[in-house]
Amino acid sequence: MAVQTNTLQADGPQTSTKPKAVAKADKHIWGIFIALCIISTIELYSASSREVAGSSIGVMGPILRHLVMLAGGSFLVWFLSRRHYSDFIPFTLGFAMLSVAMMVYVMFFGEIVNGARRSLTILGIGIYPAEMVKLSAVLLIALVMTWNPNTKKVGVTSKAVVYSGVIVLVLSGLLIEQGLTNTLLLLAISYSMMIVGGVRFWHLFLLTLAYAACGGMFILYLLLSSPKEIPADETQQTEMTVTADSKRNPTRLDTWIARLQRHSEDSIPKWEVPAVGKNRQEILSYMAQANGGIHGVGPGNSREASRLPLAFSDYIFAIIIEELGLIGGLIVLMLYLWLLGRASGIASHCNRTYPALAVTGMAIMIAFQALFHMGIVSGVFPVSGQPLPLLSKGGTSILVTAIAFGIMLSISRTATRQGGKKQDIRDEIDALPEQFGAENQMQL
Repeated sequence: MAVQTNTLQADGPQTSTKPKAVAKADKHIWGIFIALCIISTIELYSASSREVAGSSIGVMGPILRHLVMLAGGSFLVWFLSRRHYSDFIPFTLGFAMLSVAMMVYVMFFGEIVNGARRSLTILGIGIYPAEMVKLSAVLLIALVMTWNPNTKKVGVTSKAVVYSGVIVLVLSGLLIEQGLTNTLLLLAISYSMMIVGGVRFWHLFLLTLAYAACGGMFILYLLLSSPKEIPADETQQTEMTVTADSKRNPTRLDTWIARLQRHSEDSIPKWEVPAVGKNRQEILSYMAQANGGIHGVGPGNSREASRLPLAFSDYIFAIIIEELGLIGGLIVLMLYLWLLGRASGIASHCNRTYPALAVTGMAIMIAFQALFHMGIVSGVFPVSGQPLPLLSKGGTSILVTAIAFGIMLSISRTATRQGGKKQDIRDEIDALPEQFGAENQMQL
């Protein structure tokens, strides 16, 4: 009987090509996802009152659309969580090429949103490729750093740093025309992944010099470009001018300078600044947060939601603080930080480098985007559009965040842990391409 059993195993028909899952999907990550979906449903209903006013979409229209997107995102999270994480390796290149192709299309033919070409419409659905590019960057950097481990000590080779830098520069070049914030967010995500992955600080310094040189050349290009003359009265109608008597056609550089100048003007307290066209969103968001106080005015009782432009997207955190107060805002902040900490814990126990880098990168992407959004809304950073993951309205943002959650849950379920069964570890190595067999050496 023993001989028979061994023969059957050697023949292979009963042997699965994928290793069995070694654990259940992480309950903490599932809990964070569900909590964010619940908060999103409650708060978006209040924040959509301005969108409802004066339109024919009906009172329940915005929230129903948002619920459909959350339901689709939840299904995507569940589906991806049931896959083995090795399935995401071939998915990476295809997703990255699709993201780059969409970004290139948007640069020339995209729909203009808030002064820049940002989106395209497919089957009546608006798609923002910038959100996809950030996810592509995380997946590509995880691949590159896994392919090039330093066999002599902890970390990666200089080749991995060069390849990662090229990826970041190319994707930043696609993002920069849409806004500076997305570019800075991409840099922050990539730096964090490289630090955690063991990149030497000398290499990071050299990489920073390369980034600075490329950024300087881009700014020089903008300064040397010769835009057409336009009347001063037309120039004054947009925030993209630096001064009221400017005669130049406004550029993205003018926008960045104007926002930085306005942000640095601290001679007048924020509560004494009148709400005019160029700063109306900022002042109304501050008023909403001040009205919330410690405990908030309660769900559905927002005073500023009907006046604050983009309350349902770029300024959703202001409505959360107004209705749930400082306590509610801190709870939302802790959910994102909890996600980051939980993902770091999972990564530190992974046997292989790729799942450790991927799960950390996904959490960094979500947490950093949330911190950028909160910093902008609270006045720490200059004004810029940045959705709050899962809480802001937006189909592309929700789907990209859902993919990130699904990948994290898949890794928590299928990646072998240090100290696990040797057979499980061997099965995992057999299921991965040869370049992905390196042991986890992340600095966590």
